[in-house]
Amino acid sequence: MRYQIRHLTRYHYQQPITLRPHTLRLRPRSDGAQQLRNFALEVTPAPTQQTAIADTDGNSTVGLWFAPTPVEQFEIITTAEVETYRTNPFDYLAEPWATTLPIDYPTSLRTVLAPYLAPGNASAIGPGVVDLAQTLAHQVDGNVGLFLTALVGHIYETCEYVNRPTGDPWPGGITWGKKLGSCRDFAVLFVEACRSVGIAARFVSGYEEGDPKILERDLHAWAEAYVPGGGWRAFDPTHGLAVSDRHIALVASPFPAQTLPVSGTTQEGSRVGSRLETELRVEVLGE
Repeated sequence: MRYQIRHLTRYHYQQPITLRPHTLRLRPRSDGAQQLRNFALEVTPAPTQQTAIADTDGNSTVGLWFAPTPVEQFEIITTAEVETYRTNPFDYLAEPWATTLPIDYPTSLRTVLAPYLAPGNASAIGPGVVDLAQTLAHQVDGNVGLFLTALVGHIYETCEYVNRPTGDPWPGGITWGKKLGSCRDFAVLFVEACRSVGIAARFVSGYEEGDPKILERDLHAWAEAYVPGGGWRAFDPTHGLAVSDRHIALVASPFPAQTLPVSGTTQEGSRVGSRLETELRVEVLGE
């Protein structure tokens, strides 16, 4: 599939502010599942300096710096052409030692995957999420591939989707307790369930094809699990499926806060201010 994407982000401020340094995470990544063919970025007001920056997960971000000139509006427009390739999300052979839970990672690989295996603190994974993961693991006799497909399907079938335009994702225990959430809440739940049984997992931000008749979209979130022999494999619990060629990934991280499309601060006089009014438009056209 080949996609044309236009993403408009516009911030309005109630009174003039100055823009401090910002980081953009709006450039689609290039890997074995997708390739970025063309990308353009327009920023108003024009930054005094911008540079491409590769973060610790290999995501391509853009750093922006601005003149200390008061503005009332901040606008970012990205246009991208992306080609996706993965028609079969299961086109791999897992390593023989990684087909059954718990996965016995070699020391070197476990060291690399440490941020994706451990919760942020000892109580980060709620007991309800642990019980969910253990129950599913038992039902599939510890088979890693079957566990991942059972987990993504069970979240989809059990939880109700709600639209939450703003706010941090809920911890997995809250989402599972409520049996509802947004796409980012379901992604965190999936990640935490994987980690609780020893599968490395991370949070992904990007776009999905969705209904081609609807031009205006929002960002979407899903998860990736690391399968030795298959690498990072994506699962979308909002739709209950393993991801193939109908999703376009922007960035991935063990920490959802590190996938925000735009991060930075503004300053009003001597105080650091916050954005007051936001307009977001996303168009995803597939061919």
